[in-house]
Amino acid sequence: MLRLPRFKYLRPKNAREAARMAADLGPRAMFVAGGTDLFPKLKRRQFDVETLIALDFLPRDIHNGSSECVVGAGVTLASAASNEHLVKSFTGYAQAAGLVSSPPLRNAGTVGGNLCVDTRCNYYDMTYEWRKAAGFCMKKDGDICLVAPSSPRCWAVSSSDTAPMAIALDGVVGLTGPDGERELPVSVLYRDDGMDYMAKQASEVVTSLTLSAGRDMRTAYVKLRRRGSIDFPIAGAAVALQLDGDEVVRCRIVLSAVASHPLEATAAEDFLKGKRVDAETIRETADIAAKPAKPLDNADLSHFWRKRMVHVVVEQALLQAATRTPGSTVKLLGQYPE
Repeated sequence: MLRLPRFKYLRPKNAREAARMAADLGPRAMFVAGGTDLFPKLKRRQFDVETLIALDFLPRDIHNGSSECVVGAGVTLASAASNEHLVKSFTGYAQAAGLVSSPPLRNAGTVGGNLCVDTRCNYYDMTYEWRKAAGFCMKKDGDICLVAPSSPRCWAVSSSDTAPMAIALDGVVGLTGPDGERELPVSVLYRDDGMDYMAKQASEVVTSLTLSAGRDMRTAYVKLRRRGSIDFPIAGAAVALQLDGDEVVRCRIVLSAVASHPLEATAAEDFLKGKRVDAETIRETADIAAKPAKPLDNADLSHFWRKRMVHVVVEQALLQAATRTPGSTVKLLGQYPE
């Protein structure tokens, strides 16, 4: 049985106090909210920490507006997935939250925690004994990337379901550091680096997530995984479409689990703008969106197959978003097979 290492457990009263604790303690301390990803990794000795700083003070309320929604970072994923306003006006985000892991873990995992969840790799997410026998990778205890040994960087993949959807919805996070507060677009919260994947300071606490939706915005998130529950994504697509009739005036397409950060398919977005939504346009957009995805042999199932499936999840997400009816129905021009 894998056991947690010994550690100190601190319970600050607010975000500023937590940030100051983290700044003072440095890399030997980590924040913990729901702990659904952190505790298993501590058991596998993927993190070496002496202190955990609890974030149980984080806000757990959702403030609804007509075109904006502010979600406290302490809101559980289960609550976000079932919130009436999110389900109605920010459907794709509620979908993404409801597809994270399993029901028990969604009851503990938080909105802020899923935004900050660690990158994943088959050579990294193993027990200490397995990693020692296979040879340590550069993400933990080694000096090379076992997926791409000649590469100077780590290729672990982004595993958050909610981050791509938050980017598609122009999400902004509230951050509290030792010296003050600031806001940061979710689109710049990540780096394309499997090890140094967060652009925020290590001592900053994510306190809120603000989502924005324009008029007649339709959203969807489609996730591919081996099993229908528990598993992390091996490909995913977050889509947000703003329509004028059946013409796309604005769109965002963000991919999950195919890079070390949520990957925005900007060429596909540019292609779709100004076009009428029909079956052929959706297929062509999915083709373009899949091109920048370059899965490697570091996640579940074959990376060749995962590459092909990127087209499928984008196609499905576009179809779901286009046929969703916030106020009016978009009729697809052309037959689309089931």
